[in-house]
Order: sequence, then C-alpha cells, then structure tokens
Amino acid sequence: MNWLNSVAFSIFGQRVLWTDMIGNLLGLGALALGWRRSIWSWPVQLLSGAVLFGAFATGHLSGLAGKQVIVIVTAFWGWLQWQRGKRDTGEIQVRFASWTERLLLVGATALATVGLALLFTHYSWMSWSPWSDAYIFTGTLAAMVAQARGWVEFWIAWIAVDVVGVPLAFNSGYAFSGLTYSIYFVLVLAGLRAWWLRSRTPRTASAPTLQGVPA
Repeated sequence: MNWLNSVAFSIFGQRVLWTDMIGNLLGLGALALGWRRSIWSWPVQLLSGAVLFGAFATGHLSGLAGKQVIVIVTAFWGWLQWQRGKRDTGEIQVRFASWTERLLLVGATALATVGLALLFTHYSWMSWSPWSDAYIFTGTLAAMVAQARGWVEFWIAWIAVDVVGVPLAFNSGYAFSGLTYSIYFVLVLAGLRAWWLRSRTPRTASAPTLQGVPA
C-alpha cells in the first residue's frame, strides 16, 4: 500500500493521493450502479472502502477511516440482501420507509453520533475533528442500511453525510475526496429521483414481500 499512499499529482496547491483518487473513482462507480439498482454496486463499494481505508487510516481521520470499515462490512451484508431479493422476484424492489422505520433510523443515528463523538473527544488521539468524524461514521452506516433495505431515504441520508464530508475532506488535505463528494451530490439527486419514481411504479399483487429488501 506504500505506493498507493503516495502523491499522484497536485492541483490548485492540493496533493492528490493514489488511494484517494482510486478509491473515490470506485465509489462513484458504485453509486452509479446503485442508481440503476445493479447488484454490482455492492462489490464495487466493498473494494472502494478497502482502498479508501488505506488512505484515511494514515491521515489520523478515525471517522473517515471508520466509515470505510462500515462500507466494507455493510457492503457485504447489502450484497447478500440484494442477491436474495433478486433471486425471489428477479429485480431489486425499492420503497419509502415507514414513519416508524424513519424514526428508528434517525434516533439510532443521533444516539450513535453523540456516543461516538464523546468517545473521540475523550480519546483525542483518535480524531482531530470528533463531531464531524462521528457524524460521518454513523451517517454512512445509516445510509448503507437504508440502501440494503431498499429505502428511498438512502439517498437523503447520503446528502446529509456529504454536507459535512465535503468541507472536512478539503480541510484535511483530501482534495480528490472533496471533489468526488461534490460529484456524489449530483448523482445522489439523480438517484433519488430514479428511486422515487420507481417506488411509485405499480407492481403486481402477486409480487412477494422480500426479506431484507421489502416490497
């Protein structure tokens, strides 16, 4: 991983690392595949997470590095969920979460963010930006759980993560990550529209409800 953590090039006074560039290009590909509800979104996300972990782990950014651990673990779980869903119905079905599911997701994310931020604050060596790191860490987990469940709110969660992730990446010297997160925002809006419209498409009454990817 030594050469991957070296500088690929500099632009506008910002150094771009190979890990930062390759990992985020893979991440863009995964997001585009998720937009099309392709099951290949998950293995590409897993690979992106592995590469970006190498980038952030050397930069003293526990939240961003931890985010990639979440990406890797959740990508594997989501991959299994979507495989099961596609096997049962032949496609990946999406829907809006119920209000109960939304409250549970938001509440759990808020509690986890506070708890993790306090941990980062107490152990200052873990992060120089504890609240931002904690927010990104737990927000990423919430987004990927929502994606695996087939909830349209998955895209909204990514928007919330990017609002903090973009300036943090630029301020931390990861210019390519900041630029990529900005492109993510455009893809997320397109993906949100696509899933929104898909969730409103009538399905036959015989279509079964999926376990892990609800109808």
